[in-house]
Amino acid sequence: MTARNYQLAASASLIALIFLGLGWELWWAPIKPGGSWLVLKSIVLLAPLFGILRGKRYTYKWTSLLVQFYLLEGLVRATSDSGIAQRLAIVETMLATILFVSVILYIRATRTPDIEKAASAS
Repeated sequence: MTARNYQLAASASLIALIFLGLGWELWWAPIKPGGSWLVLKSIVLLAPLFGILRGKRYTYKWTSLLVQFYLLEGLVRATSDSGIAQRLAIVETMLATILFVSVILYIRATRTPDIEKAASAS
């Protein structure tokens, strides 16, 4: 696969993760009826959105660190919640995993030859 494919996968999974977080905490299974403050976790994902869409390598690097919190939340809530919240947590875990893997693969695919040479020498 090419860097463009990884960029598309990262973009799609990030956008889906944003919409999942909004829907989850506002309508589908909020912690409190009527919505909760956890909807703000989706707003945090807007920070890397334009960098991911534009293919900025530095944004991909720090997004790989940020997305781990969403992976952790999905795993915790998938094992502790029940009903629709558990299914939404499983979807969040899958989307966060896809985002993490595609971000890492994009970073590897866009390395410069100098970095590749130094990495293979060590």
